Amino acid sequence: MTVAQQPTALNFECETGNYHTFCPISCVAWLYQKIEDSFFLVIGTKTCGYFLQNAMGVMIFAEPRYAMAELEEGDISAKLNDYEELKRLCLQIKRDRNPSVIVWIGTCTTEIIKMDLEGLAPKLEGEIGIPIVVARANGLDYAFTQGEDTVLAAMANRCPDHAPVVENEKGDGLRPAIGDRNAIQKLLNFGKKKEEVVQEESEYVDHPPLVLFGSLPDPVVTQLTLELKKQGIKVSGWLPAKRFTELPVLEEGYYVAGVNPFLSRTATTLMRRRKCKLIGAPFPIGPDGTRAWIEKICSVFGITPKGLEERETQIWAGLEDYVKLIRGKSVFFMGDNLLEVSLARFLVRCGMTVHEVGIPYMDKRYQAAELAMLEKACLEMGVPMPKIVEKPDNYNQVQRIYDLQPDLVITGMAHANPLEARGINTKWSVEFTFAQIHGFTNARDILELVTRPLRRNNNLKDLGWDKLVKEEAKI
Repeated sequence: MTVAQQPTALNFECETGNYHTFCPISCVAWLYQKIEDSFFLVIGTKTCGYFLQNAMGVMIFAEPRYAMAELEEGDISAKLNDYEELKRLCLQIKRDRNPSVIVWIGTCTTEIIKMDLEGLAPKLEGEIGIPIVVARANGLDYAFTQGEDTVLAAMANRCPDHAPVVENEKGDGLRPAIGDRNAIQKLLNFGKKKEEVVQEESEYVDHPPLVLFGSLPDPVVTQLTLELKKQGIKVSGWLPAKRFTELPVLEEGYYVAGVNPFLSRTATTLMRRRKCKLIGAPFPIGPDGTRAWIEKICSVFGITPKGLEERETQIWAGLEDYVKLIRGKSVFFMGDNLLEVSLARFLVRCGMTVHEVGIPYMDKRYQAAELAMLEKACLEMGVPMPKIVEKPDNYNQVQRIYDLQPDLVITGMAHANPLEARGINTKWSVEFTFAQIHGFTNARDILELVTRPLRRNNNLKDLGWDKLVKEEAKI
């Protein structure tokens, strides 16, 4: 009898199946809340409008800063004047909301009828006096999270290419007013005396400007900014900023680092168009990823990191009550939001075995550091290397799930209920997109989501309902 030899390196496959993710226009759901002075205009059909209404579940009392420009049959047959209609809508938006920027989100229909949004926007922008950013976040993308990638790549082109200058307080010359554009630094310095601010500035190491990109909730932005500050690293700005008027300065030679694995288009734009230097780090998801992310940034700037090992050990100790629930168990990723490799790496560190990492699209260059870290984690934890399947065929995946019988399947919403009906534990991958999962302190939130189905099953066993559930599954 021969024993099958375990692979010693990551195995990549591509099955060319269908994509089973949300439409990328769903990025509006979190971006309009993040960029507080923005307005998002989605240009598409009634189907797009129905999707946004259902997917975003806006409260009746809320007045969100987004709207639908619905294309009718006349628009699609190119018999009507797109420019005049968009002008009317944008003037109404200006009158009612007066945003600092209007973001046009192109949909599949605008692609099919070759609607020249990039040609219309500059002319209209000059007429109404409000910047118009065009982002084609449509269903031709691989995953719904790439809608944010498209918007940020478009916004990167609007970032100022030099710091504005103001007159010195003494009136004896000009100085760059970088601090005036850095909203995070203003927030951190709020309520402090000038002497205290100067004292804090001296704590930073002299290093080239660093801009971070990726849309995160404000508390997480503050956490990561403070974690880098502990190492003497000053964050010059975030893309996107809380306000469009506070977009970070991007001069040639500035360093940039991403916080999410689905931002490869933004990274490419920052390198090729803005001539920035990308720091190829793992992503700050889980205590291991956050430590590696900070250490990589420190190494680029020639800084010796302080206290990171102790910080990571402390966080792992605080997670033990969750980790003991999943240690020794297995997980299978069907592929949905491009966070799969980062989550797999973290769960391997928690003691789980990852059978397969399905992913809609894999940019091996942008995720190179994350892939290397996943491989290293598997070797150090003594678990088999997972198979990474790009664009997986869901029929084949379901057969593999039946064969492997994993303890948990992380999947898109479409497949969760059918798998649950067959007695397989599932977790919606979309929940990781909207949860706060970045940084040291938010690792607990990841494990809260991962262990919820397992804790539910334990509770059912205690109540004696698990047998009833299995009987119903057979029926």
